[in-house]
Amino acid sequence: MALKVLSALDTARTQYYHFKAIIIAGMGLFTDSYDLFCIPPIMKLIGRIYYDGHEVPPVVISTMVALALLGTVIGQLVFGRLGDRIGRRRVYGLALMLMVLSSIGCGFSICTSRTCVLLSLGFFRFLLGVGIGGDYPLSATIMSEFANKRTRGAFIAAVFSMQGFGILFSSTVTMVVCAIFDRASNASTNQTPKEADLVWRLILMIGAIPAGLTYYWRMMMPETARYTALVEQNVLQAAKDMEKVLDVSLSQIAEDAEYQPNPPPSYPFLSIEFLRRHGRDLFSCSSAWFLVDVVFYSSNLFQSQIYERYLPKRELNAYQEAFHVAKLQAIIAVCSTIPGYWATVYFIDRIGRVKIQVMGFFFMAIGLFAIGIPYSAYWDDNTNIGFMLLYGLTFFFSNFGPNTTTFIVPAELFPARFRSTCHGISGAFGKVGAIIGSVGFLWASHNHKEDGYSKGIGMTASLVLLGGVCILGMITTYLFTRETMGRSLEENENEDVTTSELCFLTRFTNSSVRPQSSAA
Repeated sequence: MALKVLSALDTARTQYYHFKAIIIAGMGLFTDSYDLFCIPPIMKLIGRIYYDGHEVPPVVISTMVALALLGTVIGQLVFGRLGDRIGRRRVYGLALMLMVLSSIGCGFSICTSRTCVLLSLGFFRFLLGVGIGGDYPLSATIMSEFANKRTRGAFIAAVFSMQGFGILFSSTVTMVVCAIFDRASNASTNQTPKEADLVWRLILMIGAIPAGLTYYWRMMMPETARYTALVEQNVLQAAKDMEKVLDVSLSQIAEDAEYQPNPPPSYPFLSIEFLRRHGRDLFSCSSAWFLVDVVFYSSNLFQSQIYERYLPKRELNAYQEAFHVAKLQAIIAVCSTIPGYWATVYFIDRIGRVKIQVMGFFFMAIGLFAIGIPYSAYWDDNTNIGFMLLYGLTFFFSNFGPNTTTFIVPAELFPARFRSTCHGISGAFGKVGAIIGSVGFLWASHNHKEDGYSKGIGMTASLVLLGGVCILGMITTYLFTRETMGRSLEENENEDVTTSELCFLTRFTNSSVRPQSSAA
């Protein structure tokens, strides 16, 4: 029989605390996207300052991107495990504080010589990645465990959608700061004022402010009732914690005095028994996240082509160049990225996770094939409205699709004592895919040696290969991913049913009908 406090969470009406939790949990994702999307204009400034007006070498840019993503992999694994071992709340503030201090550290970057600045920036970006990685499994798990089952998907998607606002805020801050310094300096196109070295540092440090403002509220959040009741086996404390945040009295959610919680099955993590029950779910989550991040983070393939076409043709000074790069990012975010996130928020609990993920992979593949197959014959010389439409639709369906659902599903499938760990593993596989997409495909996409890049397989082959990755993601989703819509977390984890039995049940029954548990 379900605990009263968990039943109360599953059936609770949507209320103020849910929206407060979305903002608090979403700030880590906000900071993640702020950091990722402020780097292109910042690299323009660093090139002007430390490379005598030339572009930053590709190997430096690739290293900066890879260091942050490598830190994210480590953070997801470490903090994900800690979230299950010592509690979500106890490590939640630590991840946020690491992000705040690392963002400030990125801005200081100690000195002013090129080598020292780049080494320092790379170090702090790695630490920032660790903090961001730690926030992923904790934010998703906390939101899933606080949400009701009717709108759980929308709440977790809303947390993830904070990335879109992070992109927009990053671009806005960059444009405002660059415009202020440009007007104050009256710099010519051939001149890069000394103050430009302050601009990129200021942009990076401002990213710490929104996250820092939520630190107090993170510390005031109670531990989730599911962790307290199911992992720590303290049902009374879980009821007391939920009384503080939900509009419900303790008498309604407290158990009878003689109630003794059933201890969870004793098999350890990654044991044979764990793999028998949950191995297929872990594979489906990890593989889908890996595949979508390979494609999503390869969007930088088109950056130089888009900048060449849409940046003003006149000579620009350092501030103006960074301003226009940020402006293009803001336009893409408003037109495709943010709408994609919020389409998922609206539809996720109406049509389900699996259908949205399959659909997203499919339309991403169509967009990539439409750009890639005729790329050399047409798109290479015609970065027109048609190109931008296909580029924007690929972004839209990644967010109204697997980029969002891969964040949601791992927070719903696994038992409470493994939930944060499994989400961290799934996300770590995703960020390995991100390294391949953002670094590997960036170098592979060149037909010949140019601008510091070695010869690769070319843009057409790269795009067609990425389209094939989307098709593979669509197939693995259909074959291995279970639908979680409309079920409580305890029904989804199904400790008494094997994963293969559950896949059979969810494939051939309506997603709103609860599968009957059978003896293991």
